[in-house]
Amino acid sequence: MELLLALVLLGWATDMSGSVTITSTEEMFEKARGETVHLPCKFTLDPKDINPLLIEWIKSSPDSQNSDQEIIIFSGGSIYNYSKDLKGRVYFTSNDLKLGDASINITDLQLSDMGTYQCKVQKLPGVANKKMQLSVLVKPSGTRCYIDGSSVIGSDFKLKCESEEGSLPLYYSWQRVPITEKFPSVIADPNPAIISIRNATPEFSGTYSCSVRNRVGADQCLLRVNVVPPSNTAGTIAGAIIGTLCALLLLGLLIFCCCKKHKEEKYEKEVHHDIREDVPPPKSRTSTARSYIGSNHSSLGSMSPSNIEGYTKAQYNQVPSDDFDRTPQSPSFAPTKVAASNLSRMGAIPVMIPAQSKDGSIV
Repeated sequence: MELLLALVLLGWATDMSGSVTITSTEEMFEKARGETVHLPCKFTLDPKDINPLLIEWIKSSPDSQNSDQEIIIFSGGSIYNYSKDLKGRVYFTSNDLKLGDASINITDLQLSDMGTYQCKVQKLPGVANKKMQLSVLVKPSGTRCYIDGSSVIGSDFKLKCESEEGSLPLYYSWQRVPITEKFPSVIADPNPAIISIRNATPEFSGTYSCSVRNRVGADQCLLRVNVVPPSNTAGTIAGAIIGTLCALLLLGLLIFCCCKKHKEEKYEKEVHHDIREDVPPPKSRTSTARSYIGSNHSSLGSMSPSNIEGYTKAQYNQVPSDDFDRTPQSPSFAPTKVAASNLSRMGAIPVMIPAQSKDGSIV
């Protein structure tokens, strides 16, 4: 009896769920970051389903610890958006959902949009749901090509290709530009992004293109290779040495000139200072006059009577009058009279000097 009841309930449940059917069959979607994805959810209703239509889109988190998130709902003829991350980026594609199309679009895809999405259509007693997996990938971008090593004749170097961004797996391929040019034989490298060249010859010169792609996009870069003869290394080194020596010589000459000029300026300052210290101060006119008078007094004793008259007239007339006028007369230098007895002791001979009148005649 219990078994019969269970079979009846199972049949009723199957009949109830079968009254709403989702006809979309796609389950896996891969899109690039920044693109728009269309998640289809077309359904059919049964005439027995008379209750209001309810459509729910739910995103299941990859982390089992987090609960499922409702992102957009249609209920009672109105649309409700519950997702903060997808707000403004998710919407129903049909203007009338009752016609059987509950598909949605998500624009400007981000890596955080990856996950499992479930479309649930309910019109009691009928209920149906379908899950879809969305993967958001990153296109290859920022690809650059470069030479690793020295591209001279006879050397070994590598051509490398790298992409800054791109979801794995990435696939690389090299070709000659233009394609009509023959691609030289190279050594296979475990990494397809690298071409190894051994014992390079001029035939390796040319333009190469590296393409990198994944499931959602591709990118490429160009590389120009010039295989040249080795440069004159010895000449370059010799030139560098000679240039360095010339620079040092010029620097030494400049330092020598500066030192020499500094010494000359220092010598001129010292000589000028010595001259100013060694010059004696000028003698005053007073001392000159005194010495002049003293010398004349001392010479009187050696004068003979024959020339004393001429001495008195000539020598005293040579003393500048202005010196005596300007120099104050000191009592110690006042003229003194010499007694006749003293003159005799000094060996002077008395001489009679005729008297003269005011007009110059002899009296």
